[in-house]
Amino acid sequence: MARSRSKRPGLRTLVWLVVLFVALVSLLGGGALTHQASWAPKLALDLEGGTQMILAPKVTGGGAVTQDQLNQAVEIIRQRVDGSGVSEAEISTQSSRNVVVSLPGIPSAQTRQLIQASANMNFRPVLASGDPAPVAKDQLVPEDQLPKPTAAPANASDQNWITADIYKQFEALDCTKPQPESTQRSDPSKPLVTCQPAASGTPAVKYILGPVEIPGTDISGSTFQLVQGQQGAVTNQWAVNIQFNSDGTQKFKDVTQRLNGFYVAAGGDSGNDPRSQFAIVLDDKVLSAPRALAVITDGRPQITGNFTQASAQTLSDQLRFGALPISFDIQSEEQISATLGTQQLQMGLLAGLIGLLLVVVYSLFQYRALGFVTIASLVVAGLLTYLSITLLGWMQNYRLSLAGVAGLIVAIGQTADSFIVYFERIRDELREGRGLVSAVENGWRRAKRTVLASKAVNLLAAVVLYFVAVGNVRGFAFTLGLTAIADLLVVFMFTHPTLQLIARTKFFGEGHRFSGLDPVQLGAVPLYRGAGRLREASEAAKTSLKPKNAAAAREAGRRMTIAERRAAAAASENGSKADLARAGKGTQRSERSPEEN
Repeated sequence: MARSRSKRPGLRTLVWLVVLFVALVSLLGGGALTHQASWAPKLALDLEGGTQMILAPKVTGGGAVTQDQLNQAVEIIRQRVDGSGVSEAEISTQSSRNVVVSLPGIPSAQTRQLIQASANMNFRPVLASGDPAPVAKDQLVPEDQLPKPTAAPANASDQNWITADIYKQFEALDCTKPQPESTQRSDPSKPLVTCQPAASGTPAVKYILGPVEIPGTDISGSTFQLVQGQQGAVTNQWAVNIQFNSDGTQKFKDVTQRLNGFYVAAGGDSGNDPRSQFAIVLDDKVLSAPRALAVITDGRPQITGNFTQASAQTLSDQLRFGALPISFDIQSEEQISATLGTQQLQMGLLAGLIGLLLVVVYSLFQYRALGFVTIASLVVAGLLTYLSITLLGWMQNYRLSLAGVAGLIVAIGQTADSFIVYFERIRDELREGRGLVSAVENGWRRAKRTVLASKAVNLLAAVVLYFVAVGNVRGFAFTLGLTAIADLLVVFMFTHPTLQLIARTKFFGEGHRFSGLDPVQLGAVPLYRGAGRLREASEAAKTSLKPKNAAAAREAGRRMTIAERRAAAAASENGSKADLARAGKGTQRSERSPEEN
């Protein structure tokens, strides 16, 4: 027996939309009740104000700080601040001597310590590696099979460093998510469980590392270049060159001799023993973990891999400056206001309100009662975007900047475009003589492809802009992409189901003249003409050229298909010829004499 269709299509989708809103509101409400979240979104530095700190760098043992060292220090601070979840921070140098850090709100004690702490780089051997995701419960190693060290470790690559607790940490670690920054650094004499974050197309990896064997202070320099082949020819492969000092050279020789033994024992390139890898660690995160393909005796190793010029330069800079024992003293600290940002925000919100009002007026003028569906859809999209931004502020510490507000304002027009495309497809179907229920379904099949293509382009542009741009422009790109996703949810889960429901009401279904879907005002021609006759192109053309008013006539003329236009032209030409023939016959009759008559 065939399953009967629901008499109220679209209702189930609307119910799911309500469930989504209830879930988002409940989640945010729970955070607000526990004082972990707020009902208002977090604002960035330009809208909320915050704290500006001027940091004076200092080097252990004295000495001056060069501009290159200062620039690298800025990058390290930026990575730490972003990793701690403080978004929209502004970090720059001042007079080639100091670093200026501007943070929204009042920074926590942990953030202050992160900013002031010196960088910590070292080299550790790899004991084990694995996929970045945590191990599923049904795949965990049983308790009785967990590693049990039988002796004291003989060297830093000894598997006896892996205890049951260390292996449990390794199984539970989730490297697919950003790792929080911490002021507590690992003990260099003990093993470390950590991640190598995904970057430049390289997937994330998690490791168990042995104790530190070479401190980063043993690096005397690093460069990057294209690899030269055996014949001296330059290849297209980028590499990073490291230069150790005398102490580091001897240590690195001993380490690579041991690691290369694992590489050879595993079969060389055909094997895969993680103990042949040597991890470069900065602030307890792995930058790179190359294999020891040979014993390096001169202290000049070369790191190769899937490097681009940019990634090779980044790693070279990190190796050269990442281990410098630079720390910072807070020279001055002051609160900065958001007076200028507040004024700009007010003007921006006013512009957005005017734009929204114009969209509402246009919708009601063009679509009459149907325009209220546009207004309701915009309200739903606004609420969904607001909840998303507020939740992101709580969970990811996302802060809304003035550029982000500009992205929200621009999105109003893009969101309204989706509804206009859908409505016009429905009206096209009505002009072809279909009923409203059928016009809604056929119009949706035609419109959703256009809507999906349009939003895909918007989302792609937002993603590219986000990764290419810097500073506040990224805030604009983020909100632009977020609203594109919200728009798709609203069109699919609210606008279309709502039209499915109202198409079955008397007001819209019978084409009330204020509904915006009146077939007569649209110049529609019924498909079925009665007495077993269907609409012909010539009939559609003639009828569509004679609507009740001039506005409908102009609208019908614009909406005719090419075939209907040709039929109309042919009918007009035939009609003109017939009129001329009748006129000619009348003249001949009038010229006849009374006798002839």
